Amino acid sequence: MIPLMKRKQLVSTLLLLLTAFIWGSAFVAQSVGAEYVGAFTFLTARSFISCLAVLPVAVVSCRRHNAGRTGSRAAVPFSLRRYVPVGGLCGFFLCVASAAQQAGMAYTTTAKAGFITSLYVVLVPCMGLVIGKRPGLKIWIGVLLGVCGLYLLSMHGGFGLEKGDALMLLCALLFTGHIMCVDRFAPKLNGVAVSCIQFFMCGVFSLVGMLLFETPSFEAVRAAGLAILYAGLFSGGIGYTLQIVAQKDLDPTVASLLMSLESVFSALCGWSVLGQTLTSREFFGCCLMAAAIVMAQLPERRPAGQTI
Repeated sequence: MIPLMKRKQLVSTLLLLLTAFIWGSAFVAQSVGAEYVGAFTFLTARSFISCLAVLPVAVVSCRRHNAGRTGSRAAVPFSLRRYVPVGGLCGFFLCVASAAQQAGMAYTTTAKAGFITSLYVVLVPCMGLVIGKRPGLKIWIGVLLGVCGLYLLSMHGGFGLEKGDALMLLCALLFTGHIMCVDRFAPKLNGVAVSCIQFFMCGVFSLVGMLLFETPSFEAVRAAGLAILYAGLFSGGIGYTLQIVAQKDLDPTVASLLMSLESVFSALCGWSVLGQTLTSREFFGCCLMAAAIVMAQLPERRPAGQTI
């Protein structure tokens, strides 16, 4: 018999499912926002709202982090000199990745956006080759499934990506860079504090992009206000905080699978809220990409007698 889950694991599982739903439904908000404002305008407002939402949690978390770090080699005390460079680099990747995603939302469906963005789950292990980590056979099978799924989902009438799909693929590549950056520089830092700083820096970078490339109007921002507020408060602030809290009590493989369900929720929300549909070819492509995501997260089999 499968043993019953502990109470903390059950609560964490439900919280990550809620996180995946929030992130998936945010694609609907982004799609609505793209009808009124440019990518950098949307991202500027969203990022500063997320920063303000996370700020109180970050302050409390840093105090507890500093108070409990005695004797812990993994913990690093909060200081702007340590946190700002990491938060700034993460914020830059988050800015360019989110800008590509938001721009692509104007040219593709929420279902496609969610599934193509989720390719970062496969791309991250592949990027590990650059730093000497060799992916196993299951990763390459996942890559093959993902490429086949992307072709069925995105290619129409020849060997060319549609504009929105190409932007989403660029977004997946940039989010891969963001994930690798967080993995490399932020393990010993307070995650909520890094998040707060990255949201602020992302807002600053987006503001520069908005002033250079866009001419937003007050009326347009007001029309997209609810979409911006939802994406900033729920997807950014609440979603990220839930991830930090819930992931502590779960195996990272299980956590990654749960969070990758945002792609499924994005398709369901696009269907139920916006009335978007997928052809049978596109649906099969989504299934292959979902299989690639699951394949990439399956744990490796260990030889008999081998322990961690």
